[in-house]
Amino acid sequence: MQATTLHDLSLAEAAAAVRSGEVAPIELTDVMLERIERLDPTLNSYITITADAARTAARAAGDAFRRGDVLGPLHGVPIALKDLFDTAGVRTTAGAGLLHDRVPVRDATVTARLQAAGAILLGKLNMHEFAFGVTTANPHFGSCRNPWDVSRIPGGSSGGSGAAVAAALCYGALGSDTGGSIRIPASLCGVTGLKPSYGRVSRAGVLPLSWTLDHVGPMTRTVTDAAIMLNVIAGHDSADPASAGIAVMDWTANLEADIRGLRIGLPRAYFWEGCEPGVLAALEEVAAVLRAEGAEVRDVEIPDLALAGLAFPPIISAEAAAFHQRWLRQHPGAYGDDVRERLETGALYPATQYINAQRLRRIVTEGFLTTLTSVDVLLTPATPVTAPALADTVVATPNPLTRCTFPINLTGLPALVVPCGQDGAGLPVGAQFIGRPFAEDTVLRAGRAYERVTEHHLRRPGVY
Repeated sequence: MQATTLHDLSLAEAAAAVRSGEVAPIELTDVMLERIERLDPTLNSYITITADAARTAARAAGDAFRRGDVLGPLHGVPIALKDLFDTAGVRTTAGAGLLHDRVPVRDATVTARLQAAGAILLGKLNMHEFAFGVTTANPHFGSCRNPWDVSRIPGGSSGGSGAAVAAALCYGALGSDTGGSIRIPASLCGVTGLKPSYGRVSRAGVLPLSWTLDHVGPMTRTVTDAAIMLNVIAGHDSADPASAGIAVMDWTANLEADIRGLRIGLPRAYFWEGCEPGVLAALEEVAAVLRAEGAEVRDVEIPDLALAGLAFPPIISAEAAAFHQRWLRQHPGAYGDDVRERLETGALYPATQYINAQRLRRIVTEGFLTTLTSVDVLLTPATPVTAPALADTVVATPNPLTRCTFPINLTGLPALVVPCGQDGAGLPVGAQFIGRPFAEDTVLRAGRAYERVTEHHLRRPGVY
């Protein structure tokens, strides 16, 4: 296999090439590091690059393979992590100047699981400061840029993860998602992003934003890649109090099954509102493709969905303010203006409003669960708009980029975003599949069915 094509492999293909002996881990690592050196000065998707450690680990992975020791499904595959996942001996900043020199002494649970599966860490990815924003316009480490148009944002807060995956600066990445921070950059950067069910993946060793809304999940080029990474990182962890004792499965096992008879609901009320024409056209095309594949697609309504906009702000803001209370009091000038303002606002919510928001949250969740008794999957736009320009500060409340994603954090339901088209400017559009609690297999199967008969996931950005 020629080195000029190695970067174009999917994570699954890279892992298979290592297992077959066709490619050595050091070859994959060198290709990715060369691309990072050449392209990332423009994109700024990485905060920290661990080149020497990555090459050392890649050589060790090659030695292990020659001895017949295969560590796991990611043996020798280079990946990267959003910079709020603890990495022992490697600085973890959460995109914050306040934590510029923080070096953890132990790994996050998901970091350890990825390494145990044989993954090679290339470095830590840029993000919105403390994950509290959707632009990845970072005042401390510089703004990350969208590979499709470097004058535009990649989304956030996992913007570095979305940009790096789209530009082939890693074979897969992890992001975190509190109001859409995996799915928004996946949509804006034209990659796949999975927010698993709340409790499916441990958050131990992941710097929190909002304890009851935070999720951890993979960002990859394909649905199969996301399923492979989920296989590695999922499972109960006693170090995370919210970790669910739900059995895990092989999420690749049923991916290629057809979707004949799968019931897919289109909640046009709310989710279709305020969307750009190019986004709506792409979603109608997704629905048509799924019908042609044998799915039963029909319109549905989600009861009480309007309450989500009342429930979400007090919960995310108050919980974030509680976590940052001491730092904000002692070092207010260390925060970027936008994040400091959000935290200060969060500190003003009274306990009664927070408690009532949690009550509304339950009603919103029951509305989704009721709708999901009549259909298996909900299909919505991932974002109502494509990537805004870097110069456009997205500060509206509720934020237009989060409109289709934050309600799913309230419910804890699994949600998958896949690329489904481009607007008139050639910018990616994403489709979101939402499933029942812990039904990641269903949303992955639906997403893969669409991916299998289309080519949007094969399109590459100009920077590529």
